[in-house]
Amino acid sequence: MEPSSHKLYHVHGFHSRDFLDTYCSGKAEMAFAYDGIRYPMEKFHNAFCSGDFKGDVLIDISIGPIIHHLFSAQKYFRDIILLKPTEHCIIEVKKWVNSRTGAFDWSHASTFATEMAGNSERCEEKEVGLRAAITHVVKFDLNLENLTDPIVLPQADCLAMGCIPEFISKDLDDFVNNFMRFSKLLKPGGHLLYYGGLNGTFYMVGGERFHTVKYNESNLRSILSNEGFVITHLEVSQRKAESDLCDFDSLVFCTAYKQQKHI
Repeated sequence: MEPSSHKLYHVHGFHSRDFLDTYCSGKAEMAFAYDGIRYPMEKFHNAFCSGDFKGDVLIDISIGPIIHHLFSAQKYFRDIILLKPTEHCIIEVKKWVNSRTGAFDWSHASTFATEMAGNSERCEEKEVGLRAAITHVVKFDLNLENLTDPIVLPQADCLAMGCIPEFISKDLDDFVNNFMRFSKLLKPGGHLLYYGGLNGTFYMVGGERFHTVKYNESNLRSILSNEGFVITHLEVSQRKAESDLCDFDSLVFCTAYKQQKHI
């Protein structure tokens, strides 16, 4: 199947709850318990605990209505701003942030976050803390010069990306362009947290096939370098999920900082 016949997340959208149930649920039979939940949570937790990632503003641009990788961020940032491309996704996120009836149950993730923290804080307190830290959920539009027009966002001290450039891009050139646009949201000297799936071409949600750009570790290193980032850590881990719902073969996590411009 050619990429042109795949749906694009930000254009066609998918049912947010279907996505969460498929890739992020707490069900024992959920194939992506490691790849979709534990992997990003562990990597982000370790990064935040290093003390290198902190400040006033963290902007997160991640696939679907996910928030679980940010449980460890709440102690290090005053404001966490989430950017999403579809109204359906924003509504799903806000259900959880505002503790509304029918919101997705993230208790399995908050429990894991509490275990990693190794303290006496309860998982409910973790959820309350993250809800308070998420101050804005904003729609972005790739057709606009200012992605969030008419809202002008402050430049972030930290930018987090989770499986997003590859899911909203048509090809590798488009990936580079979208990454460049997102990176402008980060102030010079600010830090990047990035994770994604390598060498994938599609993923399924609700029986529909969605496109993802195929890229590898070398591609990612080149993109980061060309956009003025200095990589401080990069690791690739073999995928653990046994499922034909998507075809990425490994996970990548990296941290980097945006170089200061010298006049």
